[in-house]
Amino acid sequence: MYTLNEKVVYPGHGVAQIKQVIEKSFGNTKIKFYELRFINKEMTILIPVETQDGCGIRSLSTEQGIDEILKLLSEPFVHKKACATSSWSKRNKQYQYRIKTGDLMEITKIYRDLQCMAQEKDLSFGERNLLNQTEVLLAEEISLVKNVIEEQAVQTLRAMFVGEKMISSNQTPPVAHI
Repeated sequence: MYTLNEKVVYPGHGVAQIKQVIEKSFGNTKIKFYELRFINKEMTILIPVETQDGCGIRSLSTEQGIDEILKLLSEPFVHKKACATSSWSKRNKQYQYRIKTGDLMEITKIYRDLQCMAQEKDLSFGERNLLNQTEVLLAEEISLVKNVIEEQAVQTLRAMFVGEKMISSNQTPPVAHI
């Protein structure tokens, strides 16, 4: 169970804060809901407390989890021929499914794949949008966990593909303005 004001990740949409737990009646049944307000969007949703696991909501990653995704991005990537030859619609369907799981490592792999493809060719409109979506999702979580501004998290992600330095665990980051 999550607590009030806790920040959680809602798959495909990003980080939200639990603003309240409300109870609604449906006939003779009373159901409790988390009211989630997204940090970087003008959006609020209700998630049934009983089915929170089924919708993919999860706690923010740990610093160790962020370090693992940054490590993954810094490792050499071997571009798979299947990825290059399969149609965009098939890849997009797979990517969207993986994003909806909310798994941070899966989102990181999609981001890595698209960044590597961008170095080989111009991305299509859909590919660019998906690259942007995954970058926003990753940067939002990195900035909150590492306590840096979101722009620095974006620079860290992009630096993995141009050879600049990433955020280190020993570095004292500036306070995020959230």
